Amino acid sequence: MATGTWQEVAIDEIVRRTPRVVSVFLRLRLPASLAGQHLDLRLTAPDGYQAQRSYSIASAPGAARVELMVERLDDGEVSPWFHDVAEAGDTLEARGPIGGHFVWQPVDGGPLLLVGGGSGVVPLLAMLRLRHAAGHGVPTLLLYSARRHEELICAEELAVMAQADPSLRLVFVTTREPRRRPGDFDRRLDDALLREALADWSHAPASAFVCGATPFVEVIASGLRAAGLDAATIRTERYGGT
Repeated sequence: MATGTWQEVAIDEIVRRTPRVVSVFLRLRLPASLAGQHLDLRLTAPDGYQAQRSYSIASAPGAARVELMVERLDDGEVSPWFHDVAEAGDTLEARGPIGGHFVWQPVDGGPLLLVGGGSGVVPLLAMLRLRHAAGHGVPTLLLYSARRHEELICAEELAVMAQADPSLRLVFVTTREPRRRPGDFDRRLDDALLREALADWSHAPASAFVCGATPFVEVIASGLRAAGLDAATIRTERYGGT
């Protein structure tokens, strides 16, 4: 699919990930995509009204199906359709992949720091899936924050990855529930926690990717600079939309 060309695609499957997030698998292959990119989706109503939103790709480049993850926003135009109406076989329009700044490839190496808040973990998950499939032992730390454990997307998959790979450190941060694993945290992901996690990891990140809601991203990016990271090594992406 050419990046700027709209193409009709069919939904292959919808899988619930958390109470407010579903995975939408599209019958689409993107062999030229990069981990961290997104797709634009367009829905057209019977009366011709169109709504368009962007969603990060969760699947690794070259996957047989493209996986997007859609968080439900109750006042949204698009996300409730995926949660309440859409089913396998339904069609919509897509274009992409789009984005070249917030991407990582195994040749980029590391050490690699990934920080995600809520559904901001989605493009980071694509990077981790690519890293895992490529068998690269790039030292990597994922700091993943959510309010509750049930809101941690693909927590079990991430834990299995980390268990099988000592070069991958996984730290869950829950702000409204007690931690469940040694090494995790149950407080706000702030400057102090960032410094503590980085000191415990004992690697100097060559690159850092931060994704989440705008306030989260601003706090983390500022905290990383305060911790001594060069601003040029920090890449950020803010999510939003409906």
